[in-house]
Amino acid sequence: MRDKSYQQAASNKSLKASHQKTPIKSNKAPKLALMASTIMTMVTGVTLAAGSAAMAQETYLMADRMIDVASGDIKNNPVVVIEDERIKSVTFDANFQVPSGANIIRLAGKTIMPGLMDMHTHVNGDADMQGYRGLSYSIHRFTLKGAKNAHKTLMAGFTTIRNVGAADFQDVALRDAIKEGDVAGPRMFVSGPSMGVTGGHCDNNFFPKEMNVKGGGVADGPWEVRAKVRENIKYGADLIKFCATGGVLSKGTKVGVQQYTYEEMKALVDEAHMRGLTVAAHAHGTDGIKTAIRAGVDSVKHSSFLDEEAIELAREYGTFLSMDIYNTEYILGMGEKAGFTEESLNKERQVGARQRQSFTNAVKAGLKVVFGSDSGVYPHGDNGKQLARMVRFGMTPMQAVQAATIMPAALLKQETNIGQIKEGLYADIIAVEGNPLDNMASFEDVDFVMKGGTVYKNKD
Repeated sequence: MRDKSYQQAASNKSLKASHQKTPIKSNKAPKLALMASTIMTMVTGVTLAAGSAAMAQETYLMADRMIDVASGDIKNNPVVVIEDERIKSVTFDANFQVPSGANIIRLAGKTIMPGLMDMHTHVNGDADMQGYRGLSYSIHRFTLKGAKNAHKTLMAGFTTIRNVGAADFQDVALRDAIKEGDVAGPRMFVSGPSMGVTGGHCDNNFFPKEMNVKGGGVADGPWEVRAKVRENIKYGADLIKFCATGGVLSKGTKVGVQQYTYEEMKALVDEAHMRGLTVAAHAHGTDGIKTAIRAGVDSVKHSSFLDEEAIELAREYGTFLSMDIYNTEYILGMGEKAGFTEESLNKERQVGARQRQSFTNAVKAGLKVVFGSDSGVYPHGDNGKQLARMVRFGMTPMQAVQAATIMPAALLKQETNIGQIKEGLYADIIAVEGNPLDNMASFEDVDFVMKGGTVYKNKD
């Protein structure tokens, strides 16, 4: 952090052989043949019925406008045809005639767009359980909190999130539970335990030595780092997250100080990339940001103290930057009540304004800036509040929307699945009243949420 229908199974019983001692008489054969024929007809009928039930009905979703995040245009009278989980077609026709008996969703007066994406979440954490207060929660309790927070995040219009840091692979369990329909939540791409140096931001420094408490992702030295990457992959991580510098919410770390050497970062990144995973670096300080970029990370979170060289490196390497410019308002406004330590509050006072200036500079430089909120530092479900701040500090409304849709899809390497309302992609669609580009606060209370063709929220 700121561093936190149902498918019906048909089983056919086999016919057991008769144990009669006398042989079956020939005049019973036609009856048995008729019985077998009847059974086969019944089985075939069940199979066909099950197949018919599995065939999804097309849904026609119609609205006043659609934000085309690829072209940057707003298009009128969209008709989105959805079959199963994916989009079958997209047309624009005010006089479109929906087939008789079709399933129709009419969103009059509304604008549709792809589901939003947040590339920096801690869905298993809670904003009011900060500092020492959070130490009273068990791993199991935080896992259950994650289920509640995932639902709140989905209802806020975020259909995909990247969870960067969760102890004991809580996020892996939640991701899988969502995939299997046990709980409702966004698509999750997860890192498992955050990696870091002994005593660094990704370690647990709240306990004295005799308690022998150590963060689950701690690894020192290139070979130990490689081993920890392999362990995270073994237990289900989709990506690797590590701490390149100190952080705001950790005890005893300096926000701007680098924590892994270049050799360690390079070993970590090479191991992850060799296995096909992307790497996210937590980095506030300038040296840590630049070293992480040179080591080949795919994205840098926070990116608070950018200088001109860091900006040029990010451009040269094509590195994505994720900058959580909303949550400073929560930390400084509600932090003491939420349990933040005075040390953390002081560090946030040093970071907040500087990070927003770095955000403005990165946008002006045309860097690849994606939406990342650090939810869990502030209440889950409030993710959409950051969009208005992204506009306030330098983005156009369309750039902010693209930073939360098509850009994260590229970072996740999921362009063929998510990020646009486009034929073949998952039907992840949200809607808001009017034109949200005229009022970015609209994203703080979305009216309609669909994920994978299933409607989870519809105020109409």
